[in-house]
Amino acid sequence: MRFLHLALVASLVTILAGCESAPVKDIQRGINDLFKGGNRAEQTLQSGIQQYENGNYAEASRLLQASLDQGLGQADRVRAHKYLAFIHCVSGRDARCRDEFRAALRIDPSFELAANEAGHPIWGPVFRSVKGRR
Repeated sequence: MRFLHLALVASLVTILAGCESAPVKDIQRGINDLFKGGNRAEQTLQSGIQQYENGNYAEASRLLQASLDQGLGQADRVRAHKYLAFIHCVSGRDARCRDEFRAALRIDPSFELAANEAGHPIWGPVFRSVKGRR
């Protein structure tokens, strides 16, 4: 019975291999996770967030971008762009900060910052201005 399940999954992966839509990519990542026993992109995202929290912004940026390149689900892509926006904002790169918030909002137009994030004096106003212009 297990062989039948694996054959079905392998067939599904083959059928979906050429499709580039976001929902299909999410399905492909989920199927790949079944075989790999974990999601490398999610682990990289968590490492990037940890580096951000430790104040290592250069390494955090590298890891957050790598997690996006490795393929994250929708919610995690939004989180990665949010943290990249925070890093750009606190580093005085307002245009790049806005670009990252725009990227997050393209993925999820209902995206909002948490109350403590929205009140931040640097990126709070930037996020509100980007969200208001959509």
